Amino acid sequence: MKIKYLATFAAFAAISLLNIGVVTARSSSSATTPDTTKVTACAGKSNPCAGKSNPCAGKSNPCAGKSNPCAGKSAASVGGPLAKKLQGKPVVVDIYASWCPACKNIAPTLSQLKQQYAGKVHFVVLDVSDKASTAKSEAIARELGLSDFFAANKTQTGALTIVDPATGKILAQFRNNPDKAAYSKVLNAALAKK
Repeated sequence: MKIKYLATFAAFAAISLLNIGVVTARSSSSATTPDTTKVTACAGKSNPCAGKSNPCAGKSNPCAGKSNPCAGKSAASVGGPLAKKLQGKPVVVDIYASWCPACKNIAPTLSQLKQQYAGKVHFVVLDVSDKASTAKSEAIARELGLSDFFAANKTQTGALTIVDPATGKILAQFRNNPDKAAYSKVLNAALAKK
């Protein structure tokens, strides 16, 4: 009887989690293995059902039928067009912290990209190493039209995001990915459209 109850509970919980978009696939990796997974367009979004009662406690799931705020979005955006001084070139936004192992891992790749695309791409570093640098980065983000993006992603250190400045559309977003070819592919495609 207990096994049947636990199996039913587990199945209902899994379905409930899928309904609210909580389940994510994540590969296990050691600290030295880079996580090259693209960051989803809804990273940093709040769970609309967070704080609600246990959906398995009653007969009905209080989150059932609620739409997933991330479902159906064709393309992520930073919130709109970027500042005038960033127009005309793709923008690479780096969420950086001096204490971040992922930032150290991608630093050589970022350095190579800055050399390869000098004058062709804007590179924006938003430093979140401490409270003072985070405050400065918030001011920079506000000035560049990246306020909403920074607020949603400032905890995603080691993330590089490529943005079309004219539309604010996120072309690609990677976290702890030292593969230069992945960035070059997106940047070259963006530059070819100009």
